[in-house]
Amino acid sequence: MLRQKVEEVLDKVRISLKSEGGDIDLIDVRDDVVYVKLKGSCGTCPMSTLTMKNLVETSIKNEIPEIKSVQAV
Repeated sequence: MLRQKVEEVLDKVRISLKSEGGDIDLIDVRDDVVYVKLKGSCGTCPMSTLTMKNLVETSIKNEIPEIKSVQAV
């Protein structure tokens, strides 16, 4: 159930990432922590840390408050 909710949020985030030539994969949701992997141009971008915090983590935490953090793997 939680994993499905995270996927729904990531579907919204993907629109922004794909416009920049990137994408994101959900690897796991464990102990209220989401593990994701940035792909494409987002995976090698020097701004990927900001993307993770400002776009991905903020979007997920806003819609799913029980998530404690989002980690890149």
